[in-house]
Amino acid sequence: MSLFLSSLPVWLSFLIVVVLPTAVVISGQHLMRRKIPTELLAANNEVAGFKFAVVGIVYAVLLGFAVIVVWERYHDAETAVAQETSGVISLWRLAKGFDSETAAPVEQRLTDYVRAAIDIDWPAMAQGRGSTRVGDTLSALYATVLAIRVPDQRQAGIQYELLLQLDTVTQARRTRLLLADGTIPRVLWAVLLTGACVTLGYTFFFGAPSIRAQLMMSAMLVAIVCMVLWALIGMEHPFTGPVSVEPTGLHIALTEFLNE
Repeated sequence: MSLFLSSLPVWLSFLIVVVLPTAVVISGQHLMRRKIPTELLAANNEVAGFKFAVVGIVYAVLLGFAVIVVWERYHDAETAVAQETSGVISLWRLAKGFDSETAAPVEQRLTDYVRAAIDIDWPAMAQGRGSTRVGDTLSALYATVLAIRVPDQRQAGIQYELLLQLDTVTQARRTRLLLADGTIPRVLWAVLLTGACVTLGYTFFFGAPSIRAQLMMSAMLVAIVCMVLWALIGMEHPFTGPVSVEPTGLHIALTEFLNE
């Protein structure tokens, strides 16, 4: 469900996750106030207020923990893409240390990999998965580098550095593929959604003298809780939807490769 919501336009996901629940809660409270006398609800204010404070604190801590985890994982996705781009550029420059006949296959395989990562990996990651075709392209690049015959110590050192940078690219790709599937476990989502229902459900037990004031306070509470959940949904899949990590660095690298 979070993957589907992440792929929606920002305005539509905001409408579903924030506006709709707020309208449902406010409508429910307004209907309940018409059926149940204010005095009866007001009798719960003292006891319900104490319990609501405890529930609110516990849920706030849980939300804060989830936001930190998601933000760190989103940052990890950005870092992985940056490392992959850096590794790709280093590979291209290191290949220049060989003669043109030896460097040409490496450069071609590297260009094929970058193009496949952009055209195949990113659309696949937007759906929460990876692509074996891109993995095959990377394996072909490995095979090309390993097949290089090094006649002297200098070129042996260049080949060694090529393999190190290939490992960096491989690890970075593996990291972004793992993060593309989502960063919040399902059990934590279950706790977050249940906690939101419990926290917002407590607002039905209060009775303020002014129904308008109560509805406004409830609306603000529902909106802030739902906006945090909306932010979590938007960042949980780092490569999906409007709020996503783009292959900008790889695009720049590919342009440089093709122009040389």
